[in-house]
Amino acid sequence: MLRFLTVMGLVPSGLEEALPRIRRWRHATLPASLTNDDVERLIKCGGDAATFQPLRNTAIILLLARTGMRAAEVMHLSLDDVDWADGIIHIRGAKSRRDRDLPLLRDVGRALLAYIKRERPPSSYRTIFLQALPPARPFTDSSAISRIVRRALNRAGIAPARGAAHLLRHAAATTMLTRGMSFKNIADVLGHQSLQSTATYAKLDMPSLARIAMPWPGDRS
Repeated sequence: MLRFLTVMGLVPSGLEEALPRIRRWRHATLPASLTNDDVERLIKCGGDAATFQPLRNTAIILLLARTGMRAAEVMHLSLDDVDWADGIIHIRGAKSRRDRDLPLLRDVGRALLAYIKRERPPSSYRTIFLQALPPARPFTDSSAISRIVRRALNRAGIAPARGAAHLLRHAAATTMLTRGMSFKNIADVLGHQSLQSTATYAKLDMPSLARIAMPWPGDRS
């Protein structure tokens, strides 16, 4: 506003420099997230029989919710990336430029098998998740994964402030934290290069924050 007034010649030039600058703290805001009940309701709504490819949608939502994978990582996941014998999912590093291995959890494995065996159309593509409409081919943009989650959120009656697929990544990270996993281990699972990124989720661990909170000055209770 002062710059506008200066340009208009209504106030002396340089007056805006006298105002104190408001510092923006890196961790001043809370990340959007879902409760455990929200996540379980969302998983059920992902497999709504009235939707296109409910088995595919359920597998996608479970991967996001249980492993904290990014939408792009789910989109690019290949049949060759799943080691069924050893129970491992190999994630090819893209954003972090680092490959990582995640455990193939039982419910995730069952959902993947159900989709691959019963719903996935025959295709020469090795990418696991294919579009519902013919010709069957991989998704070309990770926003398609977010749209699948967004539709499931709507069916579940959940109206988050923002985000879709990334909400499940946040929820997975928060669950890991509340179960006592270290920041380093959570960072490894999520593929974070910096622990600063992982520290964001500590703000959502309210029980732990309550234990370390300082008493309010003057509070004698």
